[in-house]
Amino acid sequence: MSQDTGYREIDGSVMEGGGQIIRITGCLSALLQVPVNIVRIRAGRASPGLKAQHLTGLHLIKDICRGSLQGADFGSNQIHFRPGKINGGDFFADTQSAGAVCLLAQIALPVALFAPQPSVLNLRGGTNADMAPQIDAFTEVFLQNLKHFGPNVEYEVVKKGFFPKGGGEINLFVNPIRSLQPIQLDNPGKLISVEGWCFCAGSLPIKVAESITRAFKEELRQADSPALRGLRVNIETYKEAPNAAFGNGSGIVVVAKTSTGCLLGGSALGSPKESTEETGRKAAHDLLEAIECGGCVDKYVQDQMVL
Repeated sequence: MSQDTGYREIDGSVMEGGGQIIRITGCLSALLQVPVNIVRIRAGRASPGLKAQHLTGLHLIKDICRGSLQGADFGSNQIHFRPGKINGGDFFADTQSAGAVCLLAQIALPVALFAPQPSVLNLRGGTNADMAPQIDAFTEVFLQNLKHFGPNVEYEVVKKGFFPKGGGEINLFVNPIRSLQPIQLDNPGKLISVEGWCFCAGSLPIKVAESITRAFKEELRQADSPALRGLRVNIETYKEAPNAAFGNGSGIVVVAKTSTGCLLGGSALGSPKESTEETGRKAAHDLLEAIECGGCVDKYVQDQMVL
């Protein structure tokens, strides 16, 4: 492996020692054209080293910037990445697992935004998976917040995919920009609407989604948050068509909009390990936290917007 002193060494064990360090480092390396050597990768995790989603993301940005990547093997705890010139075009990435497509987007989208030509990112894996934004939250909260900076990224959810097999697919249509617009978000305003989507897929019956929705609304009612008084909570509850999802899954994503244009999200993913009622309550707590903290974005979008 190259020992070129031109590489900037990044310690992958700092802070939580997880995959976010890989995504941020890889993205900034490509944008700033700085070669990096990431060491002690995911040292803070029970199973350290590169997993399928991290490998796929690194290879994706390597393709976008025509760079070189050394040491990128499953389980590896060190890689060398030297970026090249960023290019537009059609790019494909498949985790071949339930690895989250939204995390692939986190590493690749900022790079594609600064390509000289438009790009299409075809991303495959888990669209609604643990430890990652659900695709509905990514498209309805993050991408909408991103518009404050200028980019308007169009998207297509071809098929949803869940743990353990993935099988989901999305397309991101990226028009490049020259620079990001400066923004000032310091006035959260007052809530004017709360809308969301609750789904189930595969062999799960519609009553699963209906139960999640009922529990969500009941938890909000019992919380009696002053910010929500007088507002109608609209949740579209449905079962995905057979050709729109791969495998069994359920979840809920809710978006609160304010008078100053802020968008705050709350969500929860269904699991066979917990009741539908618990899923609904978790989503309600998530949304209430975002609303009552008084911020202009929720905690999940915050770090993505800074990057």
